[in-house]
Amino acid sequence: MATKSDKRKQSLYFPEAMLKEIQHEAARQDRSLSWIVQKAWKIARKTIMQYPSVNDVIAGEEVLEDERGANEDTQD
Repeated sequence: MATKSDKRKQSLYFPEAMLKEIQHEAARQDRSLSWIVQKAWKIARKTIMQYPSVNDVIAGEEVLEDERGANEDTQD
């Protein structure tokens, strides 16, 4: 028996360039933006869960909010 899907609406905000890439990939695969983002999360979640939270302490120093995502655009 199939599991009932929870289809609550949620607004997500992406940088314009990233959104265009997601839209391009969705069109290429003839899939929805939601499908692309859900698959990307399933692929990336183990890696993302290894990132420290804002409240974590690294080497005795608190992670500064300004440092979060500082290198996101350079990692490919």
